[in-house]
Amino acid sequence: MKIFISWSGNRSKAVAELMSDWLKCVIQASQPWISTRDIDRGAIWFTEINDKLKDVSVGVVCLTQENKDKPWILFETGALAKGLTTNRVCTLLVDLKPEDLQDPLGQFNHTTVDKSSVWALTRTINSCLDSNALEERILEQVFETYWPAFNDGFEKAIRDNPPQENIPPRSEQDILSEILNHTRGLSNRIRKLESNVKFDSFDNAHYFKIHDDDINKRVSEMIYSGEYGLGSVSNYLNSLGFGNEEKDRIINEVMESEKLNIKGFKIKDTKNTKGR
Repeated sequence: MKIFISWSGNRSKAVAELMSDWLKCVIQASQPWISTRDIDRGAIWFTEINDKLKDVSVGVVCLTQENKDKPWILFETGALAKGLTTNRVCTLLVDLKPEDLQDPLGQFNHTTVDKSSVWALTRTINSCLDSNALEERILEQVFETYWPAFNDGFEKAIRDNPPQENIPPRSEQDILSEILNHTRGLSNRIRKLESNVKFDSFDNAHYFKIHDDDINKRVSEMIYSGEYGLGSVSNYLNSLGFGNEEKDRIINEVMESEKLNIKGFKIKDTKNTKGR
């Protein structure tokens, strides 16, 4: 299983190379691919990367303050997202917090560099191996063995590769604006869902109104058969989506039209009564 590891900038590159080596130790069936090592001499690098992007199962994007808005990172992430489901495109936040990211990068599954989060990423990658996946207890043992090496390597990569640009953090106003936009988007979606539900309810009501005669006939047949009580009739109407008022109306209409007594569904036959 091929894993594409995306990077841009020295700090991101150092972490990407660390992740590539570490994954080979922890999940040996995986095949991490990173452009700093895996492009042959003389190959056209853009074509090679473009081809690899089409042939991967998982993408890990190493994000830093410096590269989060860089065109190359956005290109590779977009290409990965086009070919994979979102739960298989993971961002590794090297020196970022989730709130530092804007869309489209903000939409992906974020991994922070702490033990529990990297463990979750490891499980995700392992699950993509299908029949070649390690049992979870084995995977956890291997992870525990190699975690200290990753943690130490990460700290060294950060220490040896200080930021080359001074990137100001996102302002509170910027974050609030993004929250507002997302909230408005959710509100619009909810309104559309509600209108669809109302439309469906209207359609159902219209359908049942047209078919009232058929329903009344069925209720009448159930009563006359002697096999169904009032509870069974009520359950039948429930299954058609009728509320209590509608159920009462239908049952009362049938009772009136068929001259039935609701108690035990006995037929009111005055002639037979007088003759006894």
